[in-house]
Amino acid sequence: MIVNSFFRSARSVASLGKGFTSDLGGRRLASTAVLPELPYEYSALEPVISGEIMEIHHSKHHKAYVTNFNAALEKYEEAEKCEDFSAQISLQSALKFNGGGHINHSIFWKNLAPISQGGGELPTGSLASKIESDFGSVDKLIAEMNAAGTAVQGSGWVWLGLNKGKDRLAVQTTANQDPLVTTGLVPLLGIDVWEHAYYLQYKNVRPDYLKNIWKVVNWKDVGERYESSKK
Repeated sequence: MIVNSFFRSARSVASLGKGFTSDLGGRRLASTAVLPELPYEYSALEPVISGEIMEIHHSKHHKAYVTNFNAALEKYEEAEKCEDFSAQISLQSALKFNGGGHINHSIFWKNLAPISQGGGELPTGSLASKIESDFGSVDKLIAEMNAAGTAVQGSGWVWLGLNKGKDRLAVQTTANQDPLVTTGLVPLLGIDVWEHAYYLQYKNVRPDYLKNIWKVVNWKDVGERYESSKK
């Protein structure tokens, strides 16, 4: 079923952490989402992102995705037991939206770090070399991601991903909470451009949010994801 493929894709996301638990003893892959703890305090990303935004974003929005995903999953499993195919199909959108929201945010939190803990420090090692090769420079990559993120209509994400088949980095946007794995790319860095990620501080000026968020991007985490993706 489609949902099984989604779970397998979800679990392939590098460094997703303890976002899913699984019981492989059953006849299908059953997973339950768990809200991860942030690796820093809500106020730790100030002044780039306010503590109020971070608290609402994590404890309200992300928590809602987790709650709604688990509720939809429970209904899906019951429909599967009853072989209610219509119900299984009708639940696909809720599973994708809420499961995607959980996956995306689990990556997003780790993609960020306080300035005191290395946030904003430039990438190094093989990731830096790959960015130089594929984009020309980090500044050019940032400019491309900012332009793509600004151009997202409504709500969505802008990503740096790896096309493993072509061994090439790519900038890609996704709508709503669609996870990047649905495009065939491995997610390395994701920036949330939903208004709830910035509106209380930056109002409707998304470009200012995108300009400033690079001051707290955790390039060490992005580099670790890149290394893991090559295995």
